[in-house]
Amino acid sequence: MNENITELDIGVTVSPEKNKVIGGVLYLVATPVGNLADISTRAVKVLSEVDFIAAEDTRNSMRLLSYLGIQKNMVSYFEHNKRSHGELICNRLLAGESCALITDAGTPAISDPGEDIVALCAEKNIPVTSIPGPCAAILALTLSGLPTGKFCFEGFLSADKKERRERLEELKGDDRTTVFHEAPHKLKATLLDMCDILGSERRISLCRELTKLNEDIHRTTLGGAVAYYEGTSPRGEYVLVVEGAAESAKATEKQDLCSLSVEEHVEHYIGTGMNKKDAIKATARDRGVPKNDVYMQFVDK
Repeated sequence: MNENITELDIGVTVSPEKNKVIGGVLYLVATPVGNLADISTRAVKVLSEVDFIAAEDTRNSMRLLSYLGIQKNMVSYFEHNKRSHGELICNRLLAGESCALITDAGTPAISDPGEDIVALCAEKNIPVTSIPGPCAAILALTLSGLPTGKFCFEGFLSADKKERRERLEELKGDDRTTVFHEAPHKLKATLLDMCDILGSERRISLCRELTKLNEDIHRTTLGGAVAYYEGTSPRGEYVLVVEGAAESAKATEKQDLCSLSVEEHVEHYIGTGMNKKDAIKATARDRGVPKNDVYMQFVDK
């Protein structure tokens, strides 16, 4: 493609595109979540031209590359070797080679170890760029029929029941649509906990086989989902899109928090990941008092 600005026949001005593969750069390349036709022209170009490819599972990725007619040196990069192989990949990048990072399906660095190598590259001042494309969480969100104006992504909930329920309690009053990933063998337990903590009437869309021939979007309530899977065995990986809390639920949560001591109220927010300053602000907002009042009561404990 001409790298200069060109004028298309329809009269639209097109800026130069960032298509040249450059040595010393890590390319995050999104790959299909199911339908191989979703691979982009730019993704194919980058995969064809980089010096090597880092893949979550080289066997799975080899099938994709074979379909595309690409033969390329590959290295594995996954959860259990990300520390050692991350350093090896960075050393090759620092030596001037180019690398494409791909995951089994979808966009690298979203709920996978790709986030670690991006952070490592940032520490070492190694350029990173992204080749956008399929992302299962966004696909499911757009198909859910639930509000998309504001949402959060939680990835996989803990396999530990106590930790899973604690996290759901923290999310109970959040009014944003929330997106989760879930494996089939954990689905029933997760739905039971969601139903118990978030409420049986909370809406949910269970999405599986996205972009494939048997794509399935099951829109129901948490109570309905629990009942459905009492007689149906979960199959395949799921993306769960859960409705946010209603205003009444948020009001109830706020009332519950205000019944705690100031110290417990602040500690609640710190436990959700807030720093102390933001936790004090949130507590003061809930209680309708100046933040300095909360600060003085909190630090005196």
